[in-house]
Amino acid sequence: MNPAKTTTVRPLGRVDIAALAAAVRAIPEAVWDAENAAKPNKFDALDATRHIVFRFINDPRDWRVSHDRPAWAAWRALLEPVLAQAVQPYGYARPVFPRVMLARMAPGGVIHPHIDANPAAKWPHKIHVPLATNPQVVSFFGGAAHHFPEGTAVEVNNLGPHWVRNLGATDRVHLIFEVFDLDQPGPTQ
Repeated sequence: MNPAKTTTVRPLGRVDIAALAAAVRAIPEAVWDAENAAKPNKFDALDATRHIVFRFINDPRDWRVSHDRPAWAAWRALLEPVLAQAVQPYGYARPVFPRVMLARMAPGGVIHPHIDANPAAKWPHKIHVPLATNPQVVSFFGGAAHHFPEGTAVEVNNLGPHWVRNLGATDRVHLIFEVFDLDQPGPTQ
């Protein structure tokens, strides 16, 4: 495990999400459906949460090798400023983003309790940036329930049990991504 990862929740600060959130609100349902059907992260714990995946790892055992998915080219200009601003507190000169996605949970939705168990999840920081939420979205990380406000970046402990419930009347949409420092020696170095 990366010793720089949080073991609970680490607030990273406010992020300017205005342009990205507006673009996300304009995504047609047919696009959400098509992207979700083709997503590489099909896990039972995610239940009916829909995803648009922009970048993804090539192998669940290695976070160091990833690829751009088709949507990345069209969204890159909107995503990169948010990614850079969210990880600024780390001070990484060469941050790498192996996984980048939108996660949309409908009212009444749930992500069941789970641990990100694949080896590729053990090193990168896992970051959430809420783009749309409501006060009744509850996220459980680091042994406690949390509500993450829109436009705040937060690192979460993905290696401990975690879950999410949307008990409100509106969608919860998060930009979720991983980051690691290319200059930080890895566990095998």
